[in-house]
Formats: sequence, structure tokens, C-alpha cells
Amino acid sequence: MGRIREALDEERNVLFEGACGTGKTLASLVPALDYAREADKTVVIVTNVHQQMRQFVTDARAITRTEPIRAVVFRGKASMCHIDVGYEECQALRDTTREVVEKEEDLRSLEAREAELLDASQSGNEEAAEARGAVMSELESVQQELETIQEDRNVCDRFYRNLVGDTDAFYEWLYEDVRTPDDVYEWAEREGFCGYELLKEGMDGVDLVVANYHHLLDPFVREQFFRWLGRDPEDVIAVFDEAHNVEETAREKASKSLAEVTLDGALSELEDVEDYRAEAAENVVRAFRDALVATYEDGMTEFERESVGDDWEDLTVDREEGRDALTVDFLQRYTGDGYDRDLETALELGATLDKRYEQAYKDGETATRKECRVLQAASFVESWMRDGKKAGQYPVVSVRRDETGGLRGRAELYACLPREVTAPLFGELHATVLMSATLRPFDVVEDVLGVPDPVTMAYGDPFPKERRRTYAVDVPALYARNRDDPGVQETVTQVLTDSIRMTPGNTLAFFPSYAEAERYYHRVETDATPYLDRPGVRAEELRQRFVEDDHAVLFTSLWGTLTEGVSYDGDDARTVCVVGVPYPHLDDRMEAVQRAYRGAFGDGGNGHEDPGWEYAVEIPTVRKTRQALGRVVRSPEDFGARVLVDERYTTSEAADLGQYSVNGTFPEEERTELIDVRPGKLKFAMLNFYGDVDAWGPEGPPAP
Repeated sequence: MGRIREALDEERNVLFEGACGTGKTLASLVPALDYAREADKTVVIVTNVHQQMRQFVTDARAITRTEPIRAVVFRGKASMCHIDVGYEECQALRDTTREVVEKEEDLRSLEAREAELLDASQSGNEEAAEARGAVMSELESVQQELETIQEDRNVCDRFYRNLVGDTDAFYEWLYEDVRTPDDVYEWAEREGFCGYELLKEGMDGVDLVVANYHHLLDPFVREQFFRWLGRDPEDVIAVFDEAHNVEETAREKASKSLAEVTLDGALSELEDVEDYRAEAAENVVRAFRDALVATYEDGMTEFERESVGDDWEDLTVDREEGRDALTVDFLQRYTGDGYDRDLETALELGATLDKRYEQAYKDGETATRKECRVLQAASFVESWMRDGKKAGQYPVVSVRRDETGGLRGRAELYACLPREVTAPLFGELHATVLMSATLRPFDVVEDVLGVPDPVTMAYGDPFPKERRRTYAVDVPALYARNRDDPGVQETVTQVLTDSIRMTPGNTLAFFPSYAEAERYYHRVETDATPYLDRPGVRAEELRQRFVEDDHAVLFTSLWGTLTEGVSYDGDDARTVCVVGVPYPHLDDRMEAVQRAYRGAFGDGGNGHEDPGWEYAVEIPTVRKTRQALGRVVRSPEDFGARVLVDERYTTSEAADLGQYSVNGTFPEEERTELIDVRPGKLKFAMLNFYGDVDAWGPEGPPAP
């Protein structure tokens, strides 16, 4: 806490690693709030893990029990809108509703003035009589305008009540405690207000805001977010929880995409436009649309076309020399005086149409706020042509099957360098604290996110070493070519069976994919109750049933929602098994990220021979494994075993595995705790460990 407080005094960023369950949130929040109170700053803490958001609320409430701070928990509009309209429609409704309220205020003011002048004229004031005539004329005009708006234009009744009603009761209730967005929604639903807009207004002047990554890492949203806070960026201290995830989220926020359906919508839109600019816009949009279709049609074999499913599948269009295949096809198809001039014309027309649609919605001419596809298409094509060959930008064409069974394409500029989003943010804020149980190596975070001159601190696992064991089981490396080998499968099955049998309680089994999790869910047979986590299915109910059991095993993916930010305390889970090394899918995108990192960071320095592979693949992979290991042993009284099933985690064969050995990527103090063990010996090792901590009940341990 003291080091963080000193760093905030010096306006320096902090990289903070602490073991799971050791109180990083309060260790960061308390000095941040203390400094913010003294220096007139606002603290914003963000996460991308839903359960962590709930934990933040708990911590904030604990603070408010002893310190008089105002805290607000903020969430996006989509989940809080009472009438379920989109962003553009909401904007138009708010504008019209404000206009109605302003007209009503003008009307009341004129009515009061007219009454004053009437009294004066009845007392013989001739000037007042003349002035009253002018006021009466203006009053009639305002009345007509108001009636027209109320009859013909769309307003939001809930937002109207926000503007004209008494909101003091809401804000008194809001600041009495730390209210969740669900609490706010329920209050507003009951009382007839717009809870989202009330919450936005209530953020001005608060001490602490709890939000998600989106509000700081999306450049467009961030600008509005600071405005709602009533703060300039330099007056904000940001605390990022699970900060090892900032890299991927920032990359997503910097990427741009355009679907074929949007291009089709733009062309249909242009058919109904009577404007001299429509021809030029149609010229450039159609050329790009046809080029997109041709690119994915010509880029696949007949077999590949037939195998396309509901999920987006990438096609390789980038080339080592020159522009990508889509750009080349677009330039060949385009005919005109210059695509750049036609593109500029399309952007101008799109802006005009967008304003027209907004006004039509405000005027009640349309039931919904129409989106301008021309503007969307032209804006993307401009970015594609301008940025497609820039360092760190990777052009991608993807394809999937739509609801009709036909193929649809999508163009995307995939942003490989997250620091393009994060570095400007860190430069604007007063200071940031990036905290995680798996943030090291710090120099890689500095490079990848562009964190200038940070204060770094790392605190290893403070809990008693004798109450935990970490085993690296010498199973053949589970490369893709080995996973289907019957002998390897039999060995892994036996290791998992032994781990579950020798665990006095519940076992977590993490795999590199849901498919592998399901494979061993069917192969492993023990007296423990098996639970299988599936993709696309809400996992919280499954987790709850698992932790309520007293002898169960949960099979899940390391890339699922049950790996990070989820607490399995005490008897919830005693053993965690990580089967295989969870490398991300090494596709063209990941290759592009590696190339971008090599280009941006050179030889890496600091002992990093290949920043492409290490920064983009190996280090994030080991972080994922370390996150899984952190699910057990989360207090001084807790105990448990961690089992890594793959020879790449061991030291015995590391020399023969080259860059694929990950043993050396673990922090030194964690690496020294790894105990190499042969598959057949694991059950004896676990039997002895759980015996040493007196984990077996009166019935004693099972026979090994």
C-alpha cells in the first residue's frame, strides 16, 4: 500500500503482481482512494470478469462502512435500457425529450411574464400593454411548436421524468450504499425513471467508480465516460484488475470490421437516394463489395466452401509484398476518376444521410432511428485503404454461413499492437495500477502495453509452502499429433483417475479446449460426480452445483469462464489439474501478432531472444496456466495440490523440447516448487501430501 501511495504521489504507473486470494484489490484501492481524497482525484477500477465486479462491490461496501466515500457501479446502456432501444435511437430520443422540456420551460416563463404585464397594463401602464402583445404572440408560437413536437415526434417518458421530476430521493438512496446496476434498474423501473441516465448524472463528483474494461479501453466510450465523471483524464486514477487481459481486450477495441450485409445495405440505401453524390458513393461501395465476395469465393476450394459453418472462418489474403488480395481486387474492379475522391464523396453523403435519419426519428417520422449503412461502409473502406499496410495492422477476410444457408463475408483490420490503444490512455491519466496474479514478466507488459517507467512490485504466494504441492507429470507432450494416440490417452486418463481418487474433496480439470475436456469426461471413471462445462452454456449454475458437492470433478476449458476471477475456496476445490499447455490457436492472426511484435520490439532485449513467440504466445500461455493453478489454496488455512500434466512443464526433458518447454517461463519462485513425477508415481505423491496435512477423514485414504 505504501509503495502504491508513493507512486501516485509521483504520478507513476504501477505494475503489481500478487498471488490469488491475497487482497490485491484492497491493497490497490485503499492507497488510491486515500491519495484521491487528498489530491481531488477520482478512482476508477475496472475488470473484464463478472465475478470480480461483484467482489469490487463487496470491497467498496466494506470501505464505506468505515470511510465516507461515494461509490457508483457503472454498466453499459444495453443491459439497463427500460424500453430496449439502441444507442442511436436513445440519443435521438434524449435530444427530442430535452427539446420538449426546454419548450415547456419557455412556455412557463412566457406565461409568467404575460401575467406580470397584464397586471401592469390593468394598472394603466401603456408600455406594458404593448409589450404584452408581443409576449402573447411569442407564447402562441411556442405553444404551437410544443404541440407539434408532442403529437408528431418521439420522446422517452422515463427520461422526461428524469428531467422534470424530483430526483433527490434517488441520489440520496444511491449514495447511502454501493448500489449495483441491477439495484438501480429495479428502483428506476418501479419509480418510472431512466436508471441509466440517472446513474450517468450521479457519477459527477463521486470518489470511486466500478466499471468494466470497455469504459476505458474503447476510445470513443472513454471520451464520454470522462465527461460523465466530470473529470479530465489527468484527474483520474485507474486500477485495472486481471490486467494480464488488457492486451487482448485493447487489441479487440482497436480492430475494425465490415460485414458483407452492411455493404449490401449501403447499396440498397443508395438506390432510394436522390442526390448527385449517390453515383460516386455507389461506385466505390459496389467495387469493394464485389471484391469481398470474389475474394472469399476464389479463395476456397469446393470442399472448403461446403465445410464452412456458422462461425467466422478466416481466409489468408495478406501478402508479403504489396497490398492484400482484397485491396488488389478492389482496385481492379473500381472504375472512375479516383477511388479516393469517390470515397470522400461517399463519406460526405453518408454524413448528410445520417443527420437526416436522426432528424426524422426526432420528428416522429420513423418508429426507429435508422442507421446509415453508407456512412458505415465508406468509413471502413477509408480505414482499410489508408491503414491496411501499416505496421501492426493485419487485413483479414472471413466467411461464414448465414441463416439461409448461403455464404457471407466480412473484411477486418485486425490490430496486432494493443499499445496503440493503451499507451495514449496511460499517458493521459494521472496514474494507473495494473494488478494481476500473473502479470510478470514486467518488461513484457511495459513493451506490449506501452507503460512508461512503471513502479513494479511482485509478491509471491505468502501461504505456507507445506500446505501446497505442485507436480509436473512427465506425460508425453500433448501436441495435436499426440492427443489422438491411444497410448497417450490411456496415460492421461490414468493420471486424471489417480488425481481424482487421491483428492479428499473436489477436483478441477482444465484442458486446452472444450473438446479435450469432453473427451476425458467420457474416459475417466471414478466414484466422484463428474460435471462437464460446455461452450455457449452459462457456467455459473454449473459451478454452484460443483462447489456444493463434496466429491466431484469439473471438466472445463482453460479458455472458458471458470478459469480466471473465480474463487474456489476451502472445500470448493482441493486439486487442480492442467492437462496440456494451453497455447492459443496458432493461426494467421497469431502469426501476424508475432511479426508485429518482432518488428516493434526488435531482439526484445532483457533476455528475450524472440519477442514474437515469447511476447505473443509463450508468456500469455503460461499466464493462463498460472491462473488455473491459482484456483486452489487461497488462504493460510487452505491446502491443495496442483497437477501439470505434460512433459513441457518438467525439467527432465526441457533440453530436448527447445522453445516448446515452458518450465523456464514460470517465475523463479514458482518454478522451484515444481516437482517432476512419473505418471505411475503421482498417486503415491498425492497420498503422502494429503496425509501430511491431515486431510483424510476417519475412513482414511483410498488404497493407491
